[in-house]
Amino acid sequence: MAGIRIKDIDIYHPDKRIGNDFFIQHFDDKGIDIRGLLATLGRENRYSIDSPDENSLTMAFEAASNVLEKTGLTGPDIDLIAYASQTPEYIFPTNSLMIHRLINGASHTICIDSNANCAGMTASVEQVSRQMMANPRIRHALVIGSDYVAPHADKNDPVYYANFGDAAAAVILERDEHSVGFIDSIYQTDTCVYGNSLFPAEGLAKLGRTGVAAGEFNVKFIPFDDSICVDAASESINTLLSNNGIAPESVKAACFSQLSLPNIQAVSGKTGINPEAAVYIGDEFGYTSTSSPFIALHRAVTTGQLERGDKVLFWTVGAGWQNVAFVMEY
Repeated sequence: MAGIRIKDIDIYHPDKRIGNDFFIQHFDDKGIDIRGLLATLGRENRYSIDSPDENSLTMAFEAASNVLEKTGLTGPDIDLIAYASQTPEYIFPTNSLMIHRLINGASHTICIDSNANCAGMTASVEQVSRQMMANPRIRHALVIGSDYVAPHADKNDPVYYANFGDAAAAVILERDEHSVGFIDSIYQTDTCVYGNSLFPAEGLAKLGRTGVAAGEFNVKFIPFDDSICVDAASESINTLLSNNGIAPESVKAACFSQLSLPNIQAVSGKTGINPEAAVYIGDEFGYTSTSSPFIALHRAVTTGQLERGDKVLFWTVGAGWQNVAFVMEY
């Protein structure tokens, strides 16, 4: 049976880099001290769009172009395009269809958009892998994750305004007769904080009827303890590894949500993952939401931490919340 493996990965981020000092000063002027928050999350820098011509779709195209060039593939080689974003530039037509046009894709190519919030790209890679396992006609799939949260962040909200960075990641999944590739996945859903993050704050129907007033196309965020997902994530990962006979110490790279460094450390500790295997890039990129585990993967690959045949574990969490984890052989 053919395996579904990651052929390659590449990323894109804007040139502009913003350090913590900018946000500290911004909130100091409002009488809010965010130094503890940034230190706890593990933030130092993040890349930021600084042009009206850039958005989540343009970043997605740049990441896709980078990985296609890297692999020597072209648009007609791609049998499926999956685009994951919680801040898509368009609701319709699909952003994946727009990517298809930009890369001159083939007429047979499947184009799908998905939105599982911050868990989106992880869920998309998992679901596309399973679709490829069932459909031998899909030999190459392009999966892209891209978010541009800044235009929708309330500048009085430290978590959304000071935490996020702008970036996109793109992977090529391929059917390979000689590899293991994708192994297994697990999901766990708990709706205990389903109303704490809402976008748009008042819903699309109301905006369509009344128009968009200032702040209504922003994220509505009610703070909560994000560590509530740690125990559930650890339980899911332990079950996933146990069910597949995988020893935690055999995981060479753990590419987790970059929302919080303490969460990465806690999940690693509770699952027996070597702390050195847990990749952290949130100090350079900030929190890039849907793409963050795959920017971590890019770091693991480009630094040589992860090599062909090694096992890599992904875990992330989407708003509401839903844990997603999967393991594969790189």
